[in-house]
Amino acid sequence: MHHADIDTDKIDEAVLALMFLTRHNEDRLLGTVRAWKSFDWDALDRLHAQNMILDPVGKAKSVVLTPEGCRRSEELFYRLFAKRV
Repeated sequence: MHHADIDTDKIDEAVLALMFLTRHNEDRLLGTVRAWKSFDWDALDRLHAQNMILDPVGKAKSVVLTPEGCRRSEELFYRLFAKRV
């Protein structure tokens, strides 16, 4: 498979959806939550550019999902992984 054949938007959606599983340290005041950042760095950079997460660069092992990132993460998780009834 050629790199040009890869849909990075779908990768980004899957990464954001999987972050829903690793959420912790919710800040209700700011509407943010942390998630582990053990994902592809290019995907994390694209999610940062889309304002879904704060800057992933740093020593922390997790990233902060923005309020929009939190919402989209949950939405994508259920859209991509929930069983259809």
